[in-house]
Amino acid sequence: MDDQQQTAAGPGPEPQPEQAHGPLAGFTVGVTAARRADELGALLRRRGAAVLHAPALRIVPLADDSELLAATKDLLGHAPDVVVATTAIGFRGWVEAADGWGLGEELLARLREVEVLARGPKVKGAIRAAGLTEEWSPSSESMAEVLERLLAEGVDGRRVAVQLHGEPLPGFVEALREAGAEVVGVPVYRWLPPEDIGPVDRLLDATVARGVDALTFTSAPAAVSLLERAEVRGLLPELLSALRHDVLPACVGPVTALALQARGVETVQPERFRLGPLVQVLCRELPGRARVLRLAGHRVEIRGHAVLVDGELRAVPPAGMALLAALARQPGWVVSRADLLSALPGAGRDEHAVETAMARLRAALGTPKLIQTVVKRGYRLAVDAP
Repeated sequence: MDDQQQTAAGPGPEPQPEQAHGPLAGFTVGVTAARRADELGALLRRRGAAVLHAPALRIVPLADDSELLAATKDLLGHAPDVVVATTAIGFRGWVEAADGWGLGEELLARLREVEVLARGPKVKGAIRAAGLTEEWSPSSESMAEVLERLLAEGVDGRRVAVQLHGEPLPGFVEALREAGAEVVGVPVYRWLPPEDIGPVDRLLDATVARGVDALTFTSAPAAVSLLERAEVRGLLPELLSALRHDVLPACVGPVTALALQARGVETVQPERFRLGPLVQVLCRELPGRARVLRLAGHRVEIRGHAVLVDGELRAVPPAGMALLAALARQPGWVVSRADLLSALPGAGRDEHAVETAMARLRAALGTPKLIQTVVKRGYRLAVDAP
């Protein structure tokens, strides 16, 4: 992980520089991925986001995976009729792991004898790079289309090996077995809980406290793992409430979203199940959720940890954002010091804390007249007349 990437284990996200903000500037995005997290984090930061990374699971190294070794030996000893390859990285990893065990040539020889189906173009490329030729591949990259072809061919009495990659294949294996196939799973990339659960707990705390604006999920096991950890800590109802109302859950595809949708959480997904399109979805959705107000002749856009004033990014401390959020819930209405005090995290009972935080908020915004003081009553936003 590079030096600039924020982690849930370290300090809070650094504000983006004013002179070069992107569409995600002022927003904090949580990343739950274990694999390709650096790539996703870089894409998000390049567009201005602050990133909190807490891998919700870890991947068993293929070379050390006894289950994959056992499945490989089983297929070498008892040849399948069909092999379904689901991911390029998984297929390449399987072949490389077999090489490390001294079984690489034997595995490739076995695969040349059987019908190999590739889920999509990337997998097809990995198969051909290994010196093999796929029998067929759907242009849609859809496992449903692969299943349809297998059932149309007839699988009764046939042995079908399916390269798994940590994500569930809902209904796929069950449908094959119901049709009479013997299904052998090849468990490429098994997931286990992270060795250090601390970053996950801190990301959960940040999500429940609305300290992140979006959570990204690039695998179904990561979503399941986060939900399970929240349940263990007694935070599941609060996490689900945050994801349903305030924190945007973004999934790389429909399979990844299943565990969240089963809990009544609606997610956003890109049309193409890739990291780039996932980031593009966030670039579209998060700015659209920001509160935009006309205050004292200025356009003010309230984002997660910063404010755009006439297009200029202004970093605001957490206490100031809490006050601004409380004022923005009733634009133009007076909010009492007591109510603002209750909105301040950990402020206690001293209303002087409101005055201190308000002074810092005004300084951060750079335009003090955006917020008006109403003597002996409180504060209000200086909303322009319609």
